[in-house]
Amino acid sequence: MNKFKGKTLSLNFDGAIFELRLHREPCNEIGLLTLNELELCIKQLKIFAPQGRALIIHSSLENGFSAGADLRELYFGLKSHTKAGSNHEVQEFLERIHQVFNIIDGLPLVTIAAVHGVVFGGGFELALTCDIIVAGSSARFCFPELRLGLIPGFGGIPRLKRDVGNALIRDLLLTGRSINANKALSVGLISQVVAPKQALRVARAIASQSSKFDQETIRRAKQFTKVIPQKDLEEEIKIFCSLISRPEVKNALHKFVTSKEKQPYLP
Repeated sequence: MNKFKGKTLSLNFDGAIFELRLHREPCNEIGLLTLNELELCIKQLKIFAPQGRALIIHSSLENGFSAGADLRELYFGLKSHTKAGSNHEVQEFLERIHQVFNIIDGLPLVTIAAVHGVVFGGGFELALTCDIIVAGSSARFCFPELRLGLIPGFGGIPRLKRDVGNALIRDLLLTGRSINANKALSVGLISQVVAPKQALRVARAIASQSSKFDQETIRRAKQFTKVIPQKDLEEEIKIFCSLISRPEVKNALHKFVTSKEKQPYLP
């Protein structure tokens, strides 16, 4: 049964399994519209979560899971406001997206990200809210934010610190390079690498298996193994907002939005 269908994503519930499908061209950039629709989906998830056992987040687009934040929207928003006004709106946006991501992180369901292709920035951060990441062999993971004079702002670093070592975090953050699915598997970032176009199928099989377990046991196991790093998440917002109004950031965003490349987010 279809529970929600928006312009950028849809939420379906079939039996015990929820599926959140991203479908915003060109590569599921996360801006205000997507955030609004995510908030509507979260309301649905809260209502129907007692009936469910698992949530799968995936993309229907060929080129990837998500390229991250909508940088064009960010650039034109900064350009049209005063420094104080833009900072306030950025902080409000980040607080809202953190709230959504924290709810996904703490859902009493088994959450699975089925990813492929581009898994960058905010899209990477969305995947990190999930309990399990299944990656197609085409998947590439990257935090390109330092190229713009920023840090990741959707909770990526605190969640990555929770799951992997600091050496990998500093490498991803300070170089802006991408790593492929096999490298991500070797460092414990993802649970499986699968053949092209098979991530969703495998995620559904995992969801089916996990749906056999008692929901209260799953909830307690997640509370024990997946603590939300609230203090670090709050600090991340403060650092991001302290950087956003610098001229270096505006210049980098201008270069991005005026690029003639089809996929300027690629490293």
